[in-house]
Amino acid sequence: MGMFKRLFNFYINASIHVAFGVFALTHVTIKTFGLKGDDHLAWFLFFGTIVCYNFIKYGVEARKYIIVANPYQKNIQIVSFLAALIGSYHAYFLKRDIWLGILVLVLLTGLYAIPVLPNARNLRNLGGLKLFLVALVWAGATVVLPTLGSLHTVTWDIWVETAQRFFFVLALLIPFEIRDLRYDDPALRTLPQRFGVWRTKMIGVLFVLLFYVLTFFKDDVLEVEIIVKTVLFFGLIVLMFLFGKNQGRYFASFWVEAIPIAWYFLWVLCLCWC
Repeated sequence: MGMFKRLFNFYINASIHVAFGVFALTHVTIKTFGLKGDDHLAWFLFFGTIVCYNFIKYGVEARKYIIVANPYQKNIQIVSFLAALIGSYHAYFLKRDIWLGILVLVLLTGLYAIPVLPNARNLRNLGGLKLFLVALVWAGATVVLPTLGSLHTVTWDIWVETAQRFFFVLALLIPFEIRDLRYDDPALRTLPQRFGVWRTKMIGVLFVLLFYVLTFFKDDVLEVEIIVKTVLFFGLIVLMFLFGKNQGRYFASFWVEAIPIAWYFLWVLCLCWC
């Protein structure tokens, strides 16, 4: 049991779980628009997520990322380097249009992790702004990039789906913001620090509502999509009232981050039943 727990913790701490979330959302987009799936892009995003998240968590300072004394972090570093190698292989097969989109997302990720302002180490330290930046990168990576590889134009429905994904990720970030309230520097001015826990949850509810309502702004929406997003809507609303500052160890880092994976399996189940 101890070995299983250590492996499970490593699975989470090495950002493998969150990478599966990105992988799942990429395939949600493929199913939503009936796209021809690009396995190279999906796996590039999977391995790229591991590299990016581990760099942000453990290696914002280059020296700290390269010279690691802690054996546990060194194992995470090894996973990151292997992920970078495998991701580079898949990157070789990507189309030019996708690469342009990736460069924009890399720039946004760099703004999140690397110092750009004199009074802030990076945009990650600018409180509420980091939420919108993270959500924007996720939406771009899991909606815009898959469609760039299959369609010649970005249609209205794709823009709507991108906005939905943006609000979906914002809602998922709320539990993390409230969880970290005990540890965040007051100078960060995060949403819970500004508005309190209850009002931050209501902001999360607003994000969920916007995510759902936008479904009906599409020109072409499938019945299965309405069913899946209705289930997600009620599930996310319930989620907003299930947690507080004192969360279980794995509530946010595993269960909340598993919701994108659950979204994909909901699609699969509904397609089998319909």
